[in-house]
Amino acid sequence: MKIAVYLGSSFGNDPAYKEAAEEVGRWIAKNGHTLIYGGSGVGLMGVLADAALSEGGEVIGVEPQFFLDAGLVHDGITQTIATETMAERKVIMMDLADAYIALPGGSGTLDEISEVIVLAALGKHSKPCILYNKAGFYEPLMALYCKMRDAGFMTDEAVNLIRMVSTPEELENIL
Repeated sequence: MKIAVYLGSSFGNDPAYKEAAEEVGRWIAKNGHTLIYGGSGVGLMGVLADAALSEGGEVIGVEPQFFLDAGLVHDGITQTIATETMAERKVIMMDLADAYIALPGGSGTLDEISEVIVLAALGKHSKPCILYNKAGFYEPLMALYCKMRDAGFMTDEAVNLIRMVSTPEELENIL
């Protein structure tokens, strides 16, 4: 299985976020899956890739050329796919992946996981959309999705497409 992981290019301010990136990266590789991610060697993105590589995993990075030019690419990954734009990067990552996981991150992470959730709700794919809720990071987002449902902007079915986990064992049960 190819698993797209969206996450921060910085570390954040809680050591649990780094721990989440390490455990998910190791879990992906140990279970024979391929990691698809943004291709960077910095922040949580670098931690994730390093963890997967340390277990002998295949790691594919999808990185816009302007990040490559800035030297942000992880030079030890299995394959790097260069794109012209962030929008092209999202499409390629979505197309390559069999499942999507969001680890802690910022607005880019939210943009990426939101798009795959919307496409699932529209019936454009049936791939798992997972929020990795380490240290309660995604509880406010799930509360917002539930508020959107309660306000009539999302259906129960759409909210139920979003899976929230906090351990590799829970990932195993979904995937």
